[in-house]
Amino acid sequence: MSDLPAVPISAPKSTWSPLWTAVTALALTVPVLGISAQAADGANPAGGAHGGASASPGASTSTSTSEPAANPSKPHDPVKAAKAAPAHAPVPAASAATQPQPTSADIIATAPATAWREVDPDSLLIMTLPQGEAYIELAPRFAPRHVDNIRALARGGYWDGLAILRVQDNYVTQWGDPDADDEDTGTKGKARPFPTGAAPHLPAEFDVPLKGLPLNVLPDVDGWAPQAGHVDGFPVAADPKTGRAWMAHCYATVGAGRGNDVDSSTGAELYVVIGHAPRGLDLNITVVGRVLRGMEDLSSLPRGTGRLGFYDKPEQRQTITRITLASALPADQRPQLQVLRTDTPTWQALLHARRHRGGWFVHSPEHTEICSAAAPVRNKPTDVKLEKIVSPESRR
Repeated sequence: MSDLPAVPISAPKSTWSPLWTAVTALALTVPVLGISAQAADGANPAGGAHGGASASPGASTSTSTSEPAANPSKPHDPVKAAKAAPAHAPVPAASAATQPQPTSADIIATAPATAWREVDPDSLLIMTLPQGEAYIELAPRFAPRHVDNIRALARGGYWDGLAILRVQDNYVTQWGDPDADDEDTGTKGKARPFPTGAAPHLPAEFDVPLKGLPLNVLPDVDGWAPQAGHVDGFPVAADPKTGRAWMAHCYATVGAGRGNDVDSSTGAELYVVIGHAPRGLDLNITVVGRVLRGMEDLSSLPRGTGRLGFYDKPEQRQTITRITLASALPADQRPQLQVLRTDTPTWQALLHARRHRGGWFVHSPEHTEICSAAAPVRNKPTDVKLEKIVSPESRR
């Protein structure tokens, strides 16, 4: 796609057309896994049993911690593995039915407290729409200047009362100022002013140095980059030859819209991927985070009837009630979210379960990739200890 024009995500007019027409023509409409813990394991689309052999409610499930870490220099090859297996494998002492392997749901449900990390309230955006809330975790490790600007915009109430501008099927939902400066028509001067502390111009932040990055590389082959894995739960691709790494465009990825100039994004206009992962956008746009909760509200909005999914009538736009940082709320009102860490044996066990499917699945893919291996999210458990009430009868 190197011969395509620049990526004008923030331009609400015809500057979108050349690239988006080419990209969306190649898009495939396929089911995308959700990112919540509840959707981590494949379900029977016909309404049958849950994918994999699940343990019964209340049954204990052990998770192996001896699984080797992913080796990026030796990607997993199921064909070679099958050839290397002995011709006559030993017969197990008991059938698979009596020794069920833990499913994704089992592993998530039994993950120890140390396998989860808490989301920093200063990096958690709460987007309130009439139909619900969406929680967006920002990624300052990958886009520090944009994240700082987004924080300043949120603290200043910049998005309050603005709108969802565009919903393109199998692509993106985009929001910002309907009256923002338009480089296509030359319209200027109607945009909402930035609050104090927000910069009107930022450098592009498409990638970061790979050296020193705690990237947990998947052994599975990625068609878009030499390496792919996760950092802090975010999907990340990398190229050891160039020494660079970048956040990937997966379902629920949030990016900063820009015009034709590579340094024209500020974080004031944002979009979230609501369809098949448009990985061709990688390294072309600054990615700022991902949606942890609330994708159902952002992906189910009415599709825009205008070109590229823009709403061509003001009354079609969805008004944004408010976007704020969790850190701006009183401590007892902040969402208490946790993300499964992607640097633990629990994560490796979860990836193994996603590669090797059983139960309802007739065919096991023996493969996973960064966009289908989304890190699960949960509410922080609350330990409630109730005093035992001793009745007078029990004392007798």
